[in-house]
Amino acid sequence: MKHEPSTKTPESLAFSGEEASVVMDADDIRKAIRRIAHEIIEQNKDLKRLVIAGIPTRGKIIAQRIVSHIAEIEGVSPSLGVVDVSMHRDDLSTRARVSMLELTELPLDFDGRPLVLIDDVLFTGRSCRAAMDAVASFGRPSRIQLAALVDRGHRELPIRADFIGKNVPTATTDRIRVRFEQLDGVPDSVTLIRTSTPSR
Repeated sequence: MKHEPSTKTPESLAFSGEEASVVMDADDIRKAIRRIAHEIIEQNKDLKRLVIAGIPTRGKIIAQRIVSHIAEIEGVSPSLGVVDVSMHRDDLSTRARVSMLELTELPLDFDGRPLVLIDDVLFTGRSCRAAMDAVASFGRPSRIQLAALVDRGHRELPIRADFIGKNVPTATTDRIRVRFEQLDGVPDSVTLIRTSTPSR
């Protein structure tokens, strides 16, 4: 399905009383993902056994790009997977979890292989914890590493990313919006949306 060109601007993502600013453009995202791919290569010697799994939806796209970069750099393609976290989230209603449900796809010989989980935005850590719960229901990797395009802080669980594209300081009331052209029909970008402080 071909996306029609969009005229949306960063400002159009914000509601009344909010301010939007682009913190990563398409070139920034490309460089960050390529750097993460290099760092994954440095920390994983056996790339043939490596599994790189994205958390839907945008983590899946990032995972695909990382695998492509590794194949281009090393001539070896790690296994690509998807880890659906919907049924393992503790901050969503049952109805919401079912509506978000996607299939988890991991190699059949998954046990004992290193795994890198990929998410677009690392925030409270609950999605990543849910991803690890989902992984545990399928098998036991030799180790799990975590990569995120954006780390915005405010963790509620003791979870830290091994690979980070960009640290973006935020308030808990802020929002981060990641958009990819292949999914959203607009140029790749990361937008920070802040609640405006009323003037006195």
